[in-house]
Amino acid sequence: MKSVAVIGAGCCGLTAIKCCLDEGLEPVCFERGNYISGLWHYTEEVEEGQACVMKSTVINTSKEMMCYSDFPIPADFPIYMHHQQVDRYFHMYADKFGLRKYINFNTEVNVINNINHEGIFQVYLSTRSGSWIVNRVAEKGLPWDMVQSTCFNTKLLTTFPNMITSRTEKKLDQKIDHEKYCLKPKHGLFSARQTMNDELPNRIITGGVIVKANVAEFTETGAIFEDGTTIDNLDAVVLATGYNFGFEFIDKSVIEVKANKVNLYKYMFPPNLQKHTMAIIGCFQALGATMPLSEMQCRLATRVFKGLKTMPESSKMWKDIKSKQAAMGMRYKQSLRHTIQVDYVPYMDELAEMVGCKPNTGKLVLTDPKLSMEVFFGPCTPYQYRLMGPGPWKGARNAIMTQWERTYEPLQTRPCAKTERKSSGAFYMMIVAVIAVLLYFIL
Repeated sequence: MKSVAVIGAGCCGLTAIKCCLDEGLEPVCFERGNYISGLWHYTEEVEEGQACVMKSTVINTSKEMMCYSDFPIPADFPIYMHHQQVDRYFHMYADKFGLRKYINFNTEVNVINNINHEGIFQVYLSTRSGSWIVNRVAEKGLPWDMVQSTCFNTKLLTTFPNMITSRTEKKLDQKIDHEKYCLKPKHGLFSARQTMNDELPNRIITGGVIVKANVAEFTETGAIFEDGTTIDNLDAVVLATGYNFGFEFIDKSVIEVKANKVNLYKYMFPPNLQKHTMAIIGCFQALGATMPLSEMQCRLATRVFKGLKTMPESSKMWKDIKSKQAAMGMRYKQSLRHTIQVDYVPYMDELAEMVGCKPNTGKLVLTDPKLSMEVFFGPCTPYQYRLMGPGPWKGARNAIMTQWERTYEPLQTRPCAKTERKSSGAFYMMIVAVIAVLLYFIL
């Protein structure tokens, strides 16, 4: 049996272990801490070299969109979970599939050689370029990501990018006039990561947060901004300037990061290795949930390790890498932040095609029309990628058909009179099915 080293027991490491087991590989996980969940394990004390969430952190992706594809998050968990529930979910996942016994805790990997609290404060928010503000709660109180992350919306955006971008920006401005709130950026909605925040507009309109220009310099007790205004007697400065990433324990001849850029095929595989025995999991910045994408990466990597999937030759890998980097440069504004960007649905589909588990919507229209409607027009939840191909899960269809029930369950805390809705009948379903087929093959 082949052994696979997994470094870290966070959200990516856990699913890496599980995917190895699914493919009959032997995972050996090294975790430098004495706990799982990575940065989602909150600690009061700062641990050197280890990031963690804040005490108040609530995840920005809804539970049905962020769960692993064969393990739904409990229905009674909130739609957007506090970090304690995210951590608890990871523990449940580890327990369900018996992952802990493969983890070597308090074991740090140093080198990989060449392998040929609430208070009242005045807050000044300095922003260099502004940002589009997206709320977790969309129209009718639905989770934003479940409304937006659909195969249908992805097809529309790909086919009519300017129209969809303009329309979506106008909808966001109807909620918050970004210009009046001094938040409007120069770049378009999809040319940088949006800011997911429900509280910021409320804080601005009540005076708790004052938006300022970029900081020109700091004085001994305050700051001078690029528009010439100054603030004095600041109590603290929080630098929310992002991250530089790297792999200090891996030989630079294998992977080298320069200016936050790294050359990895499908954001996973070093292209110059003679044998593809290494994969980097989670080295991407997703416009969507990280967990399902990491899981899909692991499903692909383990099939490569086992010899069930053959990688293309090095020149074709480099062509794909350069093509993605060029497209990213055309779309995103110049920034160290926008070097490993991926869109949720397209990237899931790209990896799923390689694994062989991408849903065949055309086939589903003929064999299971009701399911096909959910797959194409509904939220692109991870369960879709367990319907067919390698690693199918017999609970996938039911998970898809009941995903909205689990979404609403934590909201059902008092009895309400329900409005009866008349069924549209089989004829309506047939019309929708025909439209879905046409859209799928035309767009």
